[in-house]
Amino acid sequence: MTLRVAIVSTGNVAGNNYLPFLARQPDLTFSYFNRTRSRAEACAATFGGQVADSIDGLMRADPDIVFLLSSETARYELARAILQRRPKRLFFEKPLVAMLGQAQVTEDDFEKGRELLRCARAGGTETAMIFNYRFFDQTQTALQQVAERGFGALTQITGLVHYNCWSHCIDLVHLFAGPLTEIAALPGPVVHRKAGYVVEDVAAAFSAGKASGTIIGTATIDRGFPLFEMLFSFEGGRLTFRGLDGDMEILDYSGARHELLALTREHSSRDQYRLSFDKALDAYLTSVREGGEPPVTGLAGLQELQFEAALKRSIRLGRPVQVQDEFPLD
Repeated sequence: MTLRVAIVSTGNVAGNNYLPFLARQPDLTFSYFNRTRSRAEACAATFGGQVADSIDGLMRADPDIVFLLSSETARYELARAILQRRPKRLFFEKPLVAMLGQAQVTEDDFEKGRELLRCARAGGTETAMIFNYRFFDQTQTALQQVAERGFGALTQITGLVHYNCWSHCIDLVHLFAGPLTEIAALPGPVVHRKAGYVVEDVAAAFSAGKASGTIIGTATIDRGFPLFEMLFSFEGGRLTFRGLDGDMEILDYSGARHELLALTREHSSRDQYRLSFDKALDAYLTSVREGGEPPVTGLAGLQELQFEAALKRSIRLGRPVQVQDEFPLD
């Protein structure tokens, strides 16, 4: 069976992270739309396929999957236009919506993201997300170790995260802990000025089920070192991993064991990042071919925005936020 794939926005993300893998799949055909037609034509020349002049033209080919790979600031309007045509499947780059950029997620972004998922559900469109950090070797190994060692229930989470990895690490919190119940946040004293906007450090405490946690977001971490570090503590042990290819530390209470698991050094962190896209896309295409649920649904993107919206409200109002009451997903 051949799958018709439509690519919306053919910038660097599409050309570097998606199409090299997708083009190697023998059962996919491609069509492209980009507001600058020449960029779509360049992708077609490199990877094969047809170029459409509009969203309407793209959707007339009745694609099996639409990949929406635009910048986060343009994603909402493009998603609305696509969803009006009721596609079978819509795959989002992350974050789901960020009208001012992913460093400036607002409460309104959550509302817009929820609107998109409601529209998708009403039109019978299946949604999926990238969140490729779930497919890093260290993340997969962590989940495997927790299950095989019988660590039991999650009790605490601690995170130190550069803003480049922020939305992904929030998603990892949800992956291990599930939906949040409460969050209380404070702005930090460190302010970072970037082109056109200001980014503050933030510190948040939260609860999720029976677990509690803290996470710090910052832009001060030296980029020559791992950009995030996550610690997950369970009833029967705890584990820590950092960066895209750093060592994992495991403390197993049952046998009083302290272990380090290291990746082979044949791949750099850049290679790990690229390969995580390949693994995420492979898992997604497998779900499509087999008629199963996507490995990462669009709901994961809305949960990430829910976390950020609750955090921003907590800072603005100076109080804890009851996440599911104040920012219901449905």
